[in-house]
Amino acid sequence: MKIKPINKVDIFALFLPEIKNFLRERNFSSLKNTLKNIPSMDLAEGIKQLEEKERVLVFKLLGPKKAIEVFEGLPFEDQKYLLDNLENEEVSAILNEMASDERADLFKDLKPKVVKKLTNLMKKEEVDDLNRLLKYPENTAGSLMTTELIELRPSMTAKKALLTVQENYRPLQIKDINSIYVTDENHNLLGEVTLQMLIIAVPDQLIKDIMASVDWIKVDTNTPKTKIAKNFEKYDLLNMPVVDSENRLVGIITIDDVVELIRKETTKEIYEIGKMSSKEGEEIRYSQIGSLGLVKRRAGWLMFLLMFDFLTGTVLKTFEHALTNVVALTFFIPMLLDTGGNAGNQTAITIIRGLGTGDVTLEGARKVIKVELVAALFMGAIVGLVAFVRAVLLQESPLVAIVVGLTMTAIVLLAIMTGIFLPLVSKKFGLDPAVLAGPITTSIVDVVGLIIYFKIAQAIIPVLKM
Repeated sequence: MKIKPINKVDIFALFLPEIKNFLRERNFSSLKNTLKNIPSMDLAEGIKQLEEKERVLVFKLLGPKKAIEVFEGLPFEDQKYLLDNLENEEVSAILNEMASDERADLFKDLKPKVVKKLTNLMKKEEVDDLNRLLKYPENTAGSLMTTELIELRPSMTAKKALLTVQENYRPLQIKDINSIYVTDENHNLLGEVTLQMLIIAVPDQLIKDIMASVDWIKVDTNTPKTKIAKNFEKYDLLNMPVVDSENRLVGIITIDDVVELIRKETTKEIYEIGKMSSKEGEEIRYSQIGSLGLVKRRAGWLMFLLMFDFLTGTVLKTFEHALTNVVALTFFIPMLLDTGGNAGNQTAITIIRGLGTGDVTLEGARKVIKVELVAALFMGAIVGLVAFVRAVLLQESPLVAIVVGLTMTAIVLLAIMTGIFLPLVSKKFGLDPAVLAGPITTSIVDVVGLIIYFKIAQAIIPVLKM
């Protein structure tokens, strides 16, 4: 028998009746022991199943390390609620011990009045670090990195380096020690050693003799997020050093930061293709959003697309004479426009994805265009023939069937060319291809496709030549 895997929310749900019972009985000792058995991320995802006051009480029962891990995994609104309802001492402990990048992400969305209140509860060095991170532009290496790291010197022995790691490692703030970076006295980045390398090295072996170069993976603080994600994938990295303009090590980016970045980018693209407000990749969660929230995310695009659709009605009104005299032309309009829209979206999505991954570039666009246009000719001929056969079977009018077949071929060619060039033009002018290419591709196919349809009909069907 195949066992269905338990997902993360289900794990919390297994303990939920027990947690509720202990809360009801105010048996906090047993509740505290139960919470120890639930992984931090499962607590962060499942705690929303409790009432708000229960969440605060459960959070207060967590140990210091687990409390911070759970807090970092919560959505922003839940984090803000806890900060508003915990004692100052508890808030201070959380903010001072959080990973620097997680803390910066939290403060980006807080109001200035709240920021001032919370920074008064933090250590001066942590506030200074926070302010440095908040100055970096959004979605650059500087805004993604964490500043907690361990540095080694090239003159250290492997034994001394291991002791340095042990003395400076802080599990809540230093996310990764798979690679440890080597710097000089001025913090200039020289290389890296892996933890495995330190363990197997001869104790008196010098770090400078076992360190590896990082010139091919390091990035400066202004490196854009797209390049960072590509380098992680290309070089199969777990972390990446970040340097300033003078090659001084200022932070590291870890794989969990990149996974989150990719998740947001993917979510953003999906919503944009689906014609909704992307809000920088913020997911729509039905447990947190209401009907008004959905309207805000969707209504703007619907109104924008509706205005484009006004043009379709104008074209139909212009060719009202053709529709009146050859009513059969009406039967095939949905088929023609839907197929054209599908063909255009297929191409646009392929080009957009290629631009995102780097497979398609403006410099190499000529080859892409050639491949797509040849494919368009074949697809146009195939669907045109199928449309012709369908029209013959449905209407038994050779002339109408010829019009439908030729139009289908022309619309597919138009749609694919539009799907090729709109994303490339958007990219050329620094616009987001996913935002513009989809809706405009469909609108062009609808409006121009109808014009082509009726023009071909007027040229072939005798009664429309008058």
